[in-house]
Amino acid sequence: VNMAQILAPSVQWQMRITKNSSYSTDASSMSSKMWSSLFLKQSKKLTARSSAKYRLLAVKSEHGTINRMEDLLNLDVTPYTDKIIAEYIWIGGTGIDVRSKSRTISKPVEHPSELPKWNYDGSSTGQAPGEDSEVILYPQAIFKDPFRGGNNILVICDAYTPAGEPIPTNKRHKAAQIFSDAKVVAEVPWYGIEQEYTLLQTDVKWPLGWPVGGYPGPQGPYYCAAGADKSFGRDISDAHYKACLYAGINISGTNGEVMPGQWEFQVGPSVGIEAGDHIWCARYLLERITEQAGVVLTLDPKPIEGDWNGAGCHTNYSTKSMRAEGGFEVIKKAILNMSLRHKEHISAYGEGNERRLTGKHETASINTFSWGVANRGCSIRVGRDTEKEGKGYLEDRRPASNMDPYVVTALLAETTLLWEPTLEAEALAAQKLAMKV
Repeated sequence: VNMAQILAPSVQWQMRITKNSSYSTDASSMSSKMWSSLFLKQSKKLTARSSAKYRLLAVKSEHGTINRMEDLLNLDVTPYTDKIIAEYIWIGGTGIDVRSKSRTISKPVEHPSELPKWNYDGSSTGQAPGEDSEVILYPQAIFKDPFRGGNNILVICDAYTPAGEPIPTNKRHKAAQIFSDAKVVAEVPWYGIEQEYTLLQTDVKWPLGWPVGGYPGPQGPYYCAAGADKSFGRDISDAHYKACLYAGINISGTNGEVMPGQWEFQVGPSVGIEAGDHIWCARYLLERITEQAGVVLTLDPKPIEGDWNGAGCHTNYSTKSMRAEGGFEVIKKAILNMSLRHKEHISAYGEGNERRLTGKHETASINTFSWGVANRGCSIRVGRDTEKEGKGYLEDRRPASNMDPYVVTALLAETTLLWEPTLEAEALAAQKLAMKV
């Protein structure tokens, strides 16, 4: 029995607590009830025999260790001390893993500049050699901590050498430079990022809700569906949604995806570097919630081979000029620039994306660039409303679910606002795009 199962009270135990104990239910919106509901979904993985043993253990512990631990986890220390807990979060050596550690801060803070820099052992994360392993964390963005509550915070950091040089996996540093360029600042770039992800069963690494060693029915009934035979992991999605709202993340919605066991959340509209900060914090929250639920999160762009949708991170993008009258022509110019840098974008849009961008399952081929109005099989989609109103935004459908949002958002701004093609290349690209459209 893993720790999540030990900490998760059974239904019978919850009933006994309600009737017989003085266990407090006056918790915050991120209360133990919510997490308990999340954990109970995992009971399907237990055999009848182990479930019976577990329930017996929980009942015996009604006034014991489990209750005391729950009380401490939900304890609000705000009335007793000005000190807070800051969870420093950074991106690890793979470029996709999130790491974190905690430290005590003497009083509540409102801005990252009030926080001290910190360090970690980079040799343990694949980011520094053992003989010179210290990596320095620079606090960059603050979010409220939905797990600890009170004045406690989550701190998004980027990483530097002791000499102040950004380490290779620090993609935020370059993005911040691009977003601070005067031309980019003047255009107020907006981003709306659609983060798809897949939930896996812990021991077999097979999608949640799928029969072990087998497959569910074909795709069709699962997208935005309801029902025990169609929706797997809703509690995780809902818990994550509320955690993001509590934290101050600009989450705008969620939905079940086409492949069963796959979900999506959307963040935005966000301006500039904020988009990357919010996506990374939202990913961290999702990792923590799935950890507590005993479910594995994967951002693999094609977790199941065959006739199943992959997982992307579609990125909606607009500038001030695109949103103004006559913006459709600005969008077309941006698309032209993007067509000329297709290879550069693909190389920066996530690992394993070639398994997803096949021309099937609502994707364009990784080898060709295309755009169209309301066409989900194109590299770049423009909405009907944008075409009708003559202004709006574009959707880049190429980024994989494991893309780095700092890289993708900054590259879109660079390609469309700072990079200028030669006149010959521009003319040739315009001719090719006109023929495709």
